Amino acid sequence: MKANEFVGGSFSDYNSKLIKRKADSRIYTKHQSLGLLIAELLDDFQHKSLYIKLAKDRDPDELLEIAKNISKMQNLRNKGSYFMSVVYKNKKSKDKTIK
Repeated sequence: MKANEFVGGSFSDYNSKLIKRKADSRIYTKHQSLGLLIAELLDDFQHKSLYIKLAKDRDPDELLEIAKNISKMQNLRNKGSYFMSVVYKNKKSKDKTIK
């Protein structure tokens, strides 16, 4: 057996399988899908894990509505930052009404 061969095939076969597996989607839950949709709407894929976490912990309909409204705004430089400030303000106002 050569050094570049693995059980069941050659290194190139193994490498091509890894590349194919990497390209497959690994979205299993609704909040993952929603978080990625929000990242797409805001054009902020660097923080997609943050949006997935928010979608898991917060009201998904509210987050999606905020993201859609912000995505329509043309004069914003950083839509992701503005989105987070709006979400934070909404959380503070809800906390005040509950107390």
